[in-house]
Amino acid sequence: VQLQASGGGLVQTGGSLRLSCAASGRTFSRYTVAWFRQAPGKEREFVAAIKWSNSATYYADSVKGRFTISRDNAKTTVFLQMNTLKPEDTAVYLCAADSGIIVTSLALAQQYDYWGQGTLVTVSS
Repeated sequence: VQLQASGGGLVQTGGSLRLSCAASGRTFSRYTVAWFRQAPGKEREFVAAIKWSNSATYYADSVKGRFTISRDNAKTTVFLQMNTLKPEDTAVYLCAADSGIIVTSLALAQQYDYWGQGTLVTVSS
């Protein structure tokens, strides 16, 4: 499956953005889809994930209550609604997918086989 991330941009502290991760080649059925982010000089960090089989969602503590991951019924797009953005949310956001992720491995980037190209989110103070 090929992934295309979009929706990044420049926003002020406290603002909102919605990112999209679109699949091509196949749908997201039976996949786990996740968002990671990577700031300059830092390691790739788990943000959120959604399991297509039961719509269960998972979040990093740093974004819980501010970000929401969701999917469309056509099974081709996953969204990340980001509210109350902070300067520390500034990063390249990447979506990833895999069909064999177990819950205990959701936050591990190396478990995902498919990656999009990333979209830059910049939050100004």
